[in-house]
Amino acid sequence: MSNRKNFPNYKLKSGWNALLPAREASPALGKELSVDVLIIGAGWTGISAAKRWHSLSPEAGIALIDASEIGEGNPGRNSGFLLEIALAEDANPDQIEKMNHCNRLTASTMAEILAEIDASGHEVDITKAGTYRAAASDVGLKSLQNYRAFLESAGLEHESLDATALKLRIGSHFYQEGLYSPDCYLAQPAAAIRALASLLPESVQLFENTAALKLTQQSSGWQVQTPKALINARKLVLANNVFSKELGIGRSRLVAMHTYAGLTPVLERSVLDDLGSDESWGLLPTHRLGSTLRRTRDGRLMVRSMHSYEKEAPREKIIGGLQRRLEKRFPQLPNFELEHCWGGAVGFTFNGGAVWGEFKPGLYVSAGCNGGGTVKGTLLGKLLVEAAHGMKVPDVPKLFGRASWMPPEPFRKAGYKLAASVESHRGRHEL
Repeated sequence: MSNRKNFPNYKLKSGWNALLPAREASPALGKELSVDVLIIGAGWTGISAAKRWHSLSPEAGIALIDASEIGEGNPGRNSGFLLEIALAEDANPDQIEKMNHCNRLTASTMAEILAEIDASGHEVDITKAGTYRAAASDVGLKSLQNYRAFLESAGLEHESLDATALKLRIGSHFYQEGLYSPDCYLAQPAAAIRALASLLPESVQLFENTAALKLTQQSSGWQVQTPKALINARKLVLANNVFSKELGIGRSRLVAMHTYAGLTPVLERSVLDDLGSDESWGLLPTHRLGSTLRRTRDGRLMVRSMHSYEKEAPREKIIGGLQRRLEKRFPQLPNFELEHCWGGAVGFTFNGGAVWGEFKPGLYVSAGCNGGGTVKGTLLGKLLVEAAHGMKVPDVPKLFGRASWMPPEPFRKAGYKLAASVESHRGRHEL
């Protein structure tokens, strides 16, 4: 269907993964393989799909491949927010019944993730610390009000904070107003995905550093070309998010947005004492181009911000931009250099809906996480497999949306640049 040229090949290593002990990767595939089911993408969605397929069809031969390594790919590159309730961008107080249904599904999935991490025996920093949302301008305040209305309509616990109260919690004067919601876990994402991968059934064959380069539909199923070998599979699951479009699936629905994160060194105790009362917290922006922040339990600050279209930005530009955003929020910080800096590709769709379902006979896809690929991605991977087995599942397009069409290049890139320019100007005080 398509020769794939841009599978994940990041220039910068994941900072989260770099903080962990070295891990020996599973061998790359080196010879031809035939299986009942092949799953492409060993992240939150792919691992969930592999486990669920095994539980429903324990006799099936299942292979799971990933272009990178567990912890180094996209699942280990996010900010580590595992939300039990809807993202702010998804929250709609006018559709509260639908949102409550989504929240119940997400909360149940979060409980399953916690149980698996506990069963793995791995040491994972994961805590129900809740999350802040904060606004620095009128644009942010309007978004904050909408999210507060959703939480109130849903009967969800939350706390409103003025600038002084928020500063006492997180140590920043940058924001005018904030909101705290307890329904979020903060995790070391690379450690979490390592733990989940360790519980893959022994019968599931895992091949890391094995990129899918090309898909070919055959009378007996699907053939996948990898760098060193072919894989023949009766059923195929694409759980590689935005990179599914490089294999010809979702190309008119998905765009790769690269976002960037940086971690400070462990800060001195005297510095931490001036950074508020909370020793572990996370903050999500009220504007989609704003900055995500975290303070980790080992005394670091993390900032995630900036975007680039379809390819990774130069390292120098990333580091400079991230440091400026952190310094704007915490001018009391001493001079420092980020210890780790990295990027990751997020699968965005125009309307926020998912690319999900059976796209061709025996070809199942879950893509377009729109920045919420941890808990929601885990849920959608499980539901995709259940649907493939003919089980009755919730109406995913109705609950989470169906990705809409986007124009082809070069119109898509031009539209993105125009929209990003407008949004950056509107939300310039939130950046």
